[in-house]
Amino acid sequence: MVEATAFLTELEDAVSRGTAESRLRALWHATDCLISGSYSEEQTWAFGEIIGRLAQEIEVGARVRLANELAPSKNAPIDVVNALSLDDSIDVAGPILRHSERLDPNILMSCARDKGQQHLLAISKRKTVSNAITDVLLARGSQAVVTSVARNSGAHFSHSGFLQLLRRSEDDSILAECVGHRKDIPRHLFHQLISKASDEVKEKLRRERPDMHGHVQSIVTDVEGAIHSRFGPASKDYFTAKRTVAKLHQLGELTEDNIFEFAHSLKFNETVAALALLSSMPADIVERALIDQKRQSTLILAKALRLSWTTTMSLLFLGALNYRITAGELDRMKAGYSALNAETCLRVLDAYRSRKQTAWQHASH
Repeated sequence: MVEATAFLTELEDAVSRGTAESRLRALWHATDCLISGSYSEEQTWAFGEIIGRLAQEIEVGARVRLANELAPSKNAPIDVVNALSLDDSIDVAGPILRHSERLDPNILMSCARDKGQQHLLAISKRKTVSNAITDVLLARGSQAVVTSVARNSGAHFSHSGFLQLLRRSEDDSILAECVGHRKDIPRHLFHQLISKASDEVKEKLRRERPDMHGHVQSIVTDVEGAIHSRFGPASKDYFTAKRTVAKLHQLGELTEDNIFEFAHSLKFNETVAALALLSSMPADIVERALIDQKRQSTLILAKALRLSWTTTMSLLFLGALNYRITAGELDRMKAGYSALNAETCLRVLDAYRSRKQTAWQHASH
């Protein structure tokens, strides 16, 4: 302890009085001693003060070297590590963002929210990535960033994060394969991923996910163990859901993304309430549309609201018996959806609003 304190005092003196060349030598000496030694947090902080002062005066090449030396260190000075992670040069920030366990989580989040794609890519490769960070990466990141974090087995995803992965993997076979390989993907989302994946991806996952072999082989979406049920507008659950959704609507925050998330989360009541508000249709008609096994009613409602096919598909799965749809059925419904005209579907809804007692089944004819 006494020797370490004396050494730090000498080092501080050398920094204060030395030349630019001697200060650079002092930087590397201090860094080497810190990395190879064993010090208290107080002493580590003192090293950090000295290294931090010296680091402010060095060029990019030296900062790159410093970042690479400190990134794997378990006793790297936190303030220095934080400062290096915020460097605009990815060569400096990259090693810290990717490897340092001393990086302040709040600084890491700040980088994820504010820095460019190369910084996000480095973050996506960390040994572990929390679901709060992956949510930001999925929202801000390029396809390369999203693919990287999807490939990272140490990354954790929230339910909404998995929904974003599913959406981002549409028309991207590489990402779809990465998502399909994740052991933590919810089973019903894996099934939906498979239902719209390319034949090549289906074949790869059939070979490489033996635990899902039967599901990939049959190419269906089937929530294991789920019993199809619905809670009508007269239920207490529906009124609770309606209040929640109505609040979003009043704030102007009810969007297609909400419908997608409600449906993918198998929240039937919230989905009904959201569709009813956005379409100005009675909830009982919306409910009958969703559970209509002829599917046409759901397609008309979705097209009138100009929902994407991904969101429409989530509605179809929600209303299907046992949440099960074969790939062939899905292909036929996609073709039918593409053929529908949004303006015509709007007129259909208008007709039903004026004839509330008319059965919804007549609307699909």
